[in-house]
Amino acid sequence: MENKYLGIEIGGTKLQLILADQDLNIIQKYRAWVEKGDSAHEIRQKIANVVKEVQQETDLSGIGVGFGGPLDWEKGQVIVSHQIEGWNGFNIKEWLQELTGVPVAVENDANAAALGEARRGAGQGYRSVFYITLGSGVGGGLVIDNQLFHGANPGEAEVGHLLVDRTGLTVEDCCSGWAVDRKVWKAVRTEPTGILRQLAGPNRSGEARFLKDALEQGDKTALAIMKETADTLGFGLSHVVHLFHPDIIILGGGLSFLGDFLRVPAEEALRTYTMKAFLPIPPIAIAQLAENTVPIGALELIHQQISKTKAVAI
Repeated sequence: MENKYLGIEIGGTKLQLILADQDLNIIQKYRAWVEKGDSAHEIRQKIANVVKEVQQETDLSGIGVGFGGPLDWEKGQVIVSHQIEGWNGFNIKEWLQELTGVPVAVENDANAAALGEARRGAGQGYRSVFYITLGSGVGGGLVIDNQLFHGANPGEAEVGHLLVDRTGLTVEDCCSGWAVDRKVWKAVRTEPTGILRQLAGPNRSGEARFLKDALEQGDKTALAIMKETADTLGFGLSHVVHLFHPDIIILGGGLSFLGDFLRVPAEEALRTYTMKAFLPIPPIAIAQLAENTVPIGALELIHQQISKTKAVAI
């Protein structure tokens, strides 16, 4: 019987599940939105419904999960959720194992994404890969020789919490999707006649999604926002280079869809802030797996766990 695996992404705004074969080729994708006001219980029910549907049609060998928040990866237990109530202290691993009867592996979403990109995305062929996700928050993951690096619980590689000054301002405060939303909202109200203002209109959420069109049209306000954001990002990544000196840095998350509008100035800033002895800097790439990065990484996670278990048994 062919092994089949399920990779799950549990985020603050969406759920993604991918069913794959034993070689991790995608068989089917499932997606559900996390509605504003949804509790953790309601999200778990959505997951349970899909999992039951999958198990009615196929035999699962294991499940991998990428969760949007700090957790104890060995126990599979959430430490805290900053976005949705009801997850704090919840053991995802035990819950899914009881629900399905199959092995489960759990990581935070940035670590899962890092593993996915290292093994099946832009990090293929590199020994050390640092991944940074630029979404509603900012997180990071480090993969060395195709294995995730772990520090002491409850986490490591939290690049979003690096300070960029002595007032407590962090990389996440400046470079997350929500941070860029705030920059756009503020800018279009002080520059009411520009292209970005025309594109954003009266919107008060998700303003960052209008940046790419404005950048393509050469809007000065959009270019200024991008320059400032990329400069701070490059400064934060210089600490990553000085500490870990990875072979490649990969940008993921919603802001990564800006592509070279973000990558190129971030790379230039990184070069400026990196000490001469560490030049040339590691290349910066955009995540190749795009929105599938986390669930594919979760698939790699459970595949690795089961493979190791089989090797030990032999």
